[in-house]
Amino acid sequence: MSPRLPPLYALRAFEAAARFGSFTQAASSLCITQSAISRHVRTLEESLGCQLFERHGSRLALTDAGNRLARELKHGFRLIESACVAVSRQGGALRLKAPSTLTMRWLLQVLDGFHAEHRQGLVHLTSAWMDLDAVDFYSEPFDCAVLLGNGNFPADWRTVKLFDEWLVPVCSSALRGDVPWTAETLAAAELIHPSRDCRDWRRWLERVGLGEAVDWQKGTLFDTLELGISAAALGHGVSIGDLALVGPELRRGTLVLPFDAAVRTGDSYYLVWPSHGAEHSVLARMRDHLLAHLPDIQQQVVRLLD
Repeated sequence: MSPRLPPLYALRAFEAAARFGSFTQAASSLCITQSAISRHVRTLEESLGCQLFERHGSRLALTDAGNRLARELKHGFRLIESACVAVSRQGGALRLKAPSTLTMRWLLQVLDGFHAEHRQGLVHLTSAWMDLDAVDFYSEPFDCAVLLGNGNFPADWRTVKLFDEWLVPVCSSALRGDVPWTAETLAAAELIHPSRDCRDWRRWLERVGLGEAVDWQKGTLFDTLELGISAAALGHGVSIGDLALVGPELRRGTLVLPFDAAVRTGDSYYLVWPSHGAEHSVLARMRDHLLAHLPDIQQQVVRLLD
């Protein structure tokens, strides 16, 4: 016969205490008292016949046995939670996470079309600001996500590439004027950064050979591309933008290109979802719909370079 497992409540209490490094925080997370956590951990230690925690003054530390058990339980509880979530969500809405600017400038309209065609295929979209696009399918309540990245995602994810990122500088027509811009013109202009690490301007300047001529670290910092585009349209400077997401402004003339140079960064937008568990019944239909309604970036690049 298999050895009898310790009580599940004791295992859960220990895993929480190990994760937080505190009986008090573990108790708060599980909505029980600190004394209950202590009692459950003591029950587990008696059941296993070994010490799991050591106290060094006010600090709580795992023993070697406790560290090994905590690591395995973390993985085990995630598998249990994923199995339960996968079963319970099959008849519900697909929960999707996506960056805020992508949502406003492409995804929201595409999902409106999806819902019009698939009345039974409900997608609950969460539009989130993400400095670096990321999702944790174990701790966050999402079935899938759209992320910008280079394709190096975790091995236990499934992915579908949607479209590439192409960077272009954009500004108002009044700021650009009628005289062709040079490196000196750009160096004197106010740069608008749609990310706090200034990575987009840096990549564009380096790729077009202006990395030494223009100080990419100067300028105004914004949290999102949406804010950067809006500031540029109002004449506050030159922003760097994703060609797929500024297309409407370029066609309307509210934004113009001071330089006819689009740079492919090597990053792309991907639809990602975990490979463990059963795939949500709505996911395949939404994936096909997204792929059928991608921005026509190649046509914009060709038009830009002509």
